[in-house]
Amino acid sequence: MRDAYHEELDSIGEGLVEMARLVGSAIGRATTAILDADLKLAESVIAADEKVDDLQRDLEARAITLLARQQPVATDLRIVVTSLRMSADLERSGDLAQHVAKLARLRFPETAVPRDLHATILEMGQLAQRLMAKAAEVIITKDVDLALQLEQDDDAMDLLHRALFQHLMDDRWKHGIETAVDVTLLGRYYERFADHAVSVAKRVVYLVTGEHADEIAPPTAVEGA
Repeated sequence: MRDAYHEELDSIGEGLVEMARLVGSAIGRATTAILDADLKLAESVIAADEKVDDLQRDLEARAITLLARQQPVATDLRIVVTSLRMSADLERSGDLAQHVAKLARLRFPETAVPRDLHATILEMGQLAQRLMAKAAEVIITKDVDLALQLEQDDDAMDLLHRALFQHLMDDRWKHGIETAVDVTLLGRYYERFADHAVSVAKRVVYLVTGEHADEIAPPTAVEGA
């Protein structure tokens, strides 16, 4: 019985990794769709979000069953509860990728992104995908140092987000209000996606150590102390 119990715990972790990989792929494909005005690709991203939702519901059901039947304590309880929270972060990340794809569909056959902002949006999309790939690796390896690095990596997304707003506020902006709204929304989607990847990593830190990531000094700070 205990072997089956721990196999179920392991399978929940595998489900989280699959969710992370799916939403990471989704944000990458949604970025291509928004920049290339690719309606077919946008529709595929929108449709694929249902699989992420299904995985989240299945994981939630299995976690609740474990709580009810096994009444886990200590580390096992932390694994189940933290996994539920991570699945919620990942499901919301999938929604954000879907929002990008829906904006591509809304503006088709035009693109929602002006040519002079393509490079910035592409960089945000690639960074979002890399952050989620790293979050998936953290789930697999339970590497606390790697998890703590994600928050530092997210600083690059914040810089890109600020640069986007500086462009929008520039007196030379010539693309109109509708495009300004589209770009504002896109910036927010990518920024929030990155935040969810960081949140997943922070939850792994708590799962492993029992401490919140904000309470643990980064390795560089410890070395310099």
